[in-house]
Amino acid sequence: MFRPRPSVVRRDSGLYAYERALARRGLTPIAGVDEAGRGACAGPLVVAAVVLRREIQGLADSKLLTATARSSLFEQIMAAAEVGLVVIPPAEIDARGLHKSNIAGMRRAVARLPFVPEYILTDGFPVPGLPAPSLAVWKGDQIAACVAAASIVAKVTRDRMMTELSSVFPEYGFDEHKGYVTPAHRRALRSHGPCPHHRFSFVTVSRTFVGDNGVGAGVA
Repeated sequence: MFRPRPSVVRRDSGLYAYERALARRGLTPIAGVDEAGRGACAGPLVVAAVVLRREIQGLADSKLLTATARSSLFEQIMAAAEVGLVVIPPAEIDARGLHKSNIAGMRRAVARLPFVPEYILTDGFPVPGLPAPSLAVWKGDQIAACVAAASIVAKVTRDRMMTELSSVFPEYGFDEHKGYVTPAHRRALRSHGPCPHHRFSFVTVSRTFVGDNGVGAGVA
């Protein structure tokens, strides 16, 4: 696999340092890939691949932004980037496993871009089988602009889906915790059992899963 000549990228050089270093080697466009919902026990895993066409002020790791700031940046990214988006439902996560689903989702998100990027930055861990040279960047959503943009697109998309899901299953409070494990979510699982949008392979859900028909009364 081709790799660019080594460059030293200081973590305090700004969010666009990786992209600029790669561009100096002629590696552009660059895609950033990240996911949202990996640690949730309900709802989908959403994976985004983003190629920024211009720099956007205020980009940061989606987890460090307010909901209002994320929403504003989401609109800016969608207007100034090429985006590949993949939604992996809970049933697929249960069948394939979380990590395999995540890896497959990253490959699928890149494949949904309108072109093959020259280089790909992934958040956290390497992804085999990508169509271009790639680099796994530890905490990439905090130090690489395209990965930060992908984290925002994935999280805002998923949060909106979970808010819509809350109108169908209001007893779980998905609009508040977005499917992550919280005391309120645990109480709802004990009271109502899991719904079809829970991940039954997750221990938090499986320990409340009783009965033969898929959903039953929870256990403490």
